[in-house]
Amino acid sequence: MIRLHKRGVESAQIAQVTELSDTAVKKIIRLYETGGAAGLKPGRRGRRVGDKRSLSEEQELRLQRLICDKRPEQLKMDFALWNRSAVSQLI
Repeated sequence: MIRLHKRGVESAQIAQVTELSDTAVKKIIRLYETGGAAGLKPGRRGRRVGDKRSLSEEQELRLQRLICDKRPEQLKMDFALWNRSAVSQLI
């Protein structure tokens, strides 16, 4: 795509060849022109570590140890195995 752009091919033609939208082609070209090849690398996605956390890190570790060491029935819960409902009830 970048090579075609450097050769003077219009973004609409590049879009047709690459089967991308014209908007996507223009965005990619703009990213390349402002940041070079490094500008095309994908950034980190998702939440930051610890963002919107309900439990503290210490509480999470305690729960993890408890889940690894015990079965729900040993904790007098109505579950045979750990599943989402059992963990939710434990929390």
